[in-house]
Amino acid sequence: MGAKNIYSRKSLVDSAKSIEKWDLIVIGGGATGLGVALDSVTRGYKTLLLEQVDFAKGTSSRSTKLVHGGVRYLAQGNIDLVKEALYERGLLSKNAPHLVKNQSFIIPNYRWYEGIFYTVGLKVYDFLAGKLSLGKSIHINKNETLNRLETIRKDKLRGGVVYKDGQFDDSRLAVNVAQTCIEQGASVLNYFKVNNLVIENNEIKGVSAKDMETGEDHQFFGDAVINATGVFTDEILRMENPDARNMVKPSQGVHLVFDKSFLPGDDAIMIPKTEDGRVLFAVPWHDKVIVGTTDTQLDEHSLEPVALEEEIEFILKTFNNYLDKQVTREDVRSIYAGLRPLAAPKDGSEKSKEISRSHKVLVSNTGLITITGGKWTTFRRMAQDTVDKAIALGKLPKKECKTVNLKIHGAKENPDLSNHLYIYGSDQPEIHNLIKEDSSLGEKLHPRLDFLKAEVVWAARHEMARTVDDILARRVRMLFMDSKAAIECAPEVAKILAKELGKDEAWITAQIADFKEIATHYTI
Repeated sequence: MGAKNIYSRKSLVDSAKSIEKWDLIVIGGGATGLGVALDSVTRGYKTLLLEQVDFAKGTSSRSTKLVHGGVRYLAQGNIDLVKEALYERGLLSKNAPHLVKNQSFIIPNYRWYEGIFYTVGLKVYDFLAGKLSLGKSIHINKNETLNRLETIRKDKLRGGVVYKDGQFDDSRLAVNVAQTCIEQGASVLNYFKVNNLVIENNEIKGVSAKDMETGEDHQFFGDAVINATGVFTDEILRMENPDARNMVKPSQGVHLVFDKSFLPGDDAIMIPKTEDGRVLFAVPWHDKVIVGTTDTQLDEHSLEPVALEEEIEFILKTFNNYLDKQVTREDVRSIYAGLRPLAAPKDGSEKSKEISRSHKVLVSNTGLITITGGKWTTFRRMAQDTVDKAIALGKLPKKECKTVNLKIHGAKENPDLSNHLYIYGSDQPEIHNLIKEDSSLGEKLHPRLDFLKAEVVWAARHEMARTVDDILARRVRMLFMDSKAAIECAPEVAKILAKELGKDEAWITAQIADFKEIATHYTI
């Protein structure tokens, strides 16, 4: 390896222990927390981020993989939210061009008025995007719709409306943001669980946390502490006040993954009206098709949410309404569920599709700052608002936000999408170098998918991967694309990882068992 590896667990933990007082401590390593850490460190604040499991382990790896303004919010008349999201979409496609791609969507029209209705609505969408627009929306006739969507239901089809939005790989972006934070000088740690807040004279001074790998307890002190824990928000708030009312109401979104043959072209489908009033997307993603999402209110949350039977049935039925080539349960390659941390309504009445998706920054009486709501597309803006709040409260000296034009680790223009390694962006040559050094690393992990053994080594050395789940779920996305394949290659991945991390046979056995347990949630 030669030079000191800034991403090694040892150097990250050592750097975290060496600082007596931080300017800003972030609890939570999903999209929101990573965004806050990036905003903070690039302004020049000493920044620490602690994540209880792995980056993007929760909601942030379980999205519909869209960087979008939200056509649906336009229909609800929420112009400001759409405008902000479209602006952020444009920035993200410039700052992480290796991960965000321009995706065309087609809304198939089966009633005479739909063509006019959606064309007009999407012209507004284009207009709001301004100079950051990804391309104009247009109406297409029946023949062109059938050419572009070969599997679509032909009966009563009148045409389609095409519009552009962004598509990305969520957990890959999370990993790259974490790397960017570290390169900028932040200490960013996964598998570090905050189990208490340090409060003196009713003022927050820091956090107590446990290194989940060694079991060691640590205390970290900071001027500002940010709670960015998504559906776990209330647990942190209860550390401060055991009687705190719930701020977050989890809503579950489920996605089913199918082979590309069900949507063979390059276009995605947007189904604007479903029985539960949501929109449903079918989006090409890494040579598969993702179909979702649902919206089910839940009363509890977990790290591995499980798709409900009625959610699976709802997606199959709705998708089949639009297909000539019908999908069945047997066609589902993987299934994943994510929990949205929606702001809990005070009276408990609102339906979750109506609860605002915009983010909120709240301050508790101890000075703990909580950021909730929002979505991946606006993660940069959410972070800016959160750090600005810490400045407004006098917790940090005033410094300007620097992230508008900040390139994310790996940023590379015009990646070659035909090679699955394109998601590594500017790191791609390094993976080829690993294979040059050891040709066995050029072997596939599984015959059905393109992922290579070299990617496991790279994830362990440079992407803070600590477990088989980290690798197969969030570094290479196998668990999300083909859960059976992921289960089959878990032993091989465990072996490679153990060698990299210096672990023994017992660790390998435990890892395989843990992963199989997780993967059961992804299979029907």
